[in-house]
Amino acid sequence: MIDIPYLTDQQHQVREIARGFAEREIRPVARDLDREARFPWATVKQMGELGFMGAPWPVELEGAGMDYLSYVIVVEELARVDASHSITVSAHTTLGTSPIVNFGTEEQKQRFVPLLASGRVLGGFGLTEPGAGSDAGGTQTVAVEKGDHYVLTGSKIFITHAGVGEIFVVTARTDPTSARSGRGITSFIVTKDTVDVDTCTAVGIGHAPDLPKTPGVKAAKKEDKLGWRASDTRELILQEAIVPKENVLGEPGMGFVNFLKTLDDGRIGVGALSLGLAQGALDECLKYTAERQQFGRPIASFQAVHFALADMATEIEAARHLVYYAGWLRQNGKPYKKAAAMAKLFASELATRATIKAVQLHGGYGYTTEYPVERMMRDAKVGEIGEGTSEIQRIVIARELLGDVVAVTG
Repeated sequence: MIDIPYLTDQQHQVREIARGFAEREIRPVARDLDREARFPWATVKQMGELGFMGAPWPVELEGAGMDYLSYVIVVEELARVDASHSITVSAHTTLGTSPIVNFGTEEQKQRFVPLLASGRVLGGFGLTEPGAGSDAGGTQTVAVEKGDHYVLTGSKIFITHAGVGEIFVVTARTDPTSARSGRGITSFIVTKDTVDVDTCTAVGIGHAPDLPKTPGVKAAKKEDKLGWRASDTRELILQEAIVPKENVLGEPGMGFVNFLKTLDDGRIGVGALSLGLAQGALDECLKYTAERQQFGRPIASFQAVHFALADMATEIEAARHLVYYAGWLRQNGKPYKKAAAMAKLFASELATRATIKAVQLHGGYGYTTEYPVERMMRDAKVGEIGEGTSEIQRIVIARELLGDVVAVTG
């Protein structure tokens, strides 16, 4: 049991609820969902009912009213068992919903957030493009103003929930003279039907038939991924999408600034997910090495195993405090860009190391689907890529450290 003395009783209770749910409902189905690359609508519905899909949002917007650190703990605990469920909550909350909460008008919040915070529909964030990954300022999707609406044309790739979701925040260039820079990019709210209308109707979640949909927005083929296989990832196509001006999110031309703030939140989420993965891998190793016999005794008695477990546990504790510190700063309205980047960088690289070590400690069994460590290893790698690569995190941290020096020399 994790004992963090500075957490509140309520935060400890949130951990117990999230852990119990993950063990009881997710663990029995995680392997099959991963193998079939099947989106887990039944458990997503349960997560909505528990308040996980709107954990940090106000009750008046149909959120759970938890503090931000409680949300971080939910993401961590789900990833301990299955990263696909964890990223479903994290991407929906920090990428799909937080931009509307943080930058939306009161009318936009009332119109979209209750659907998202309650988990009745899923949300996503359309930023990455074929030619704009780490170079997010190189957005080529264009938005042309025409009377009372904009016409958006472009493509967003690797978008979590692009197929299953119905509400998205996307970026497009409204000033063609500012090509290849962050200036002149605006955020928009667009909507579409989920690709799983029949399934969602049967399950009772995921589709809002009364929500007006944006003409010209559609999802492409589902990506066949190495990890996070039960999470939906696709291209989101904007084919002369007609977006009313009331769906402009924030000030025109401020999309670049706003999505950088959104990515700071997303990095805390991926840090928490990576932390949970590493902890889950350690839990599996402790159990396996205590049971596995070689040379007439449990392999947990070997010094080499001691060293591996000790290193994993020490780094996990370091990652936990980095992630929780970033969450605490965010919760208390303090600057957290550097802390979020550090948490994401350290925790994601740790998750890769820890899960590879977990497979090694399981020996040949670790290379089979009989044990979850092989799935954990596959799930861990994308943590070093999504929400900004490790290289981007190092740039962010260095710029925060150097301040004006970068502006002068870079």
